[in-house]
Amino acid sequence: MTDNGLTCFEQPLNERVRTFLRLEHLFEQTRHYWQDPCPWGRRATLSTLLDILAILSRHDLRTEVGKELADQYTKLNRLRNHSGIDHARLDDILRDIDSLGREMQRIPPQFAAYLIRDNEMLNSINNRSAIPGGTCGFDLPGFQHWLSRDADAQEENLRQWWRPLEPFCTAIELILRLIRDSADPQPLTAAGGVLVHNTEGGTQLLRVLVPRREQVYPEISAGRHRSTIRFMEQTGGDLRVSQTGRDIAFEMACCRL
Repeated sequence: MTDNGLTCFEQPLNERVRTFLRLEHLFEQTRHYWQDPCPWGRRATLSTLLDILAILSRHDLRTEVGKELADQYTKLNRLRNHSGIDHARLDDILRDIDSLGREMQRIPPQFAAYLIRDNEMLNSINNRSAIPGGTCGFDLPGFQHWLSRDADAQEENLRQWWRPLEPFCTAIELILRLIRDSADPQPLTAAGGVLVHNTEGGTQLLRVLVPRREQVYPEISAGRHRSTIRFMEQTGGDLRVSQTGRDIAFEMACCRL
């Protein structure tokens, strides 16, 4: 992610946020590929859709998202008595959280696994995807047939498969937005390309914003109490990686709710 000449690198500090970030990444990929109706665009769309379903079928994310929404609702509701709070905005967010929480409760457990299992084409694509080139036409003629169908029919199928994922997408993006907005980036300097930072308790996400002109990126090793940030450079045609010896001025936000 980039903003005002900065590239933002994020490091989750717990498994829940780690999974949410992976899903957000896949949601954005799905939206991007969905705009391309050619066969290659449809292939990419289904590939990311199956990745989302695989994550949801391996984790009890319905419960995880529901717990996170409940936690955020409780924490935000405590802000009502704080001075300087935009109560209208706070009420809107609380209503959104409450509505999403109710939607999550209506989603059947293990729906993602059932969606793959009960759809013959999705199941066949899923089974062949681990094989390099395993979804080509002679392996999956049914998939090739679907790719040749009318664009409106494909669109209808995609919307049908996406519909149960939409509450997850909306809820996870809301949760991540609240976490990111919970802290403003602070200016820091990594002397000789390294910074050891004492992390505040309860931090859920580190956001490191690096000026693109520096031509470096951070390797972040984050624990519950301490984080180490090393700035790396890529050089030469083979992009050989080494730690920079320069002082790097950057910004960092320790996000928690």
